[in-house]
Amino acid sequence: MAKESRPRKLSVYLYIPNIIGYIRVLMNCFAFYICSSNKKLFSVLYFVSFVCDALDGWFARKFNQGLALLVYWPGLVFLSLLALDIASHWFQMYSTFLAGKASHKDVKDSTNWLFKAYYGNRMFMGYCCVACELLYITLFLLAKNQNENLTKVVVEAAKQNSALAVLLVLLLVGWAIKQAVNFIQMKTAADLCVDYDINKKHKA
Repeated sequence: MAKESRPRKLSVYLYIPNIIGYIRVLMNCFAFYICSSNKKLFSVLYFVSFVCDALDGWFARKFNQGLALLVYWPGLVFLSLLALDIASHWFQMYSTFLAGKASHKDVKDSTNWLFKAYYGNRMFMGYCCVACELLYITLFLLAKNQNENLTKVVVEAAKQNSALAVLLVLLLVGWAIKQAVNFIQMKTAADLCVDYDINKKHKA
């Protein structure tokens, strides 16, 4: 009986990443529904969703499953950054598959030091990811309306509070590094895909 119950227990664990993913989707739907009426609750739900994304990723890696993506504030700039994030990760994962690597984070053969540092150090990567999300939440809380200039929001907030100014600088640095890595990742992965196609044609 003990031997038969073990596979069932494991099969239940395999659903954990999906369950977390569904919870995040529902949480984000509700968060964006109340984002205009309750900014603080939206920010809390958004941050919890980000934490769930980390848990989702941990369980997905543990059971060799795919990763989910975050939902971002629907502005033109953020949608563009979201598109860059998704596209660069898609190309990276696809090029990883073509190269026969086990993980898209295996960038040991890359010549770019920042790219290698990002995926080679979990603490550094975690800082960049958390800084990016916290920056979005902070800007959302600081902005009084959707049409407000974000640069002006940052400058005025930094002038009023020195501690907030330091925090914003730390968040902006992590955010900038993550965007730079996304660009590098996009180009590197695209180049690998092109090289693969060229080599395939030559062999044919």
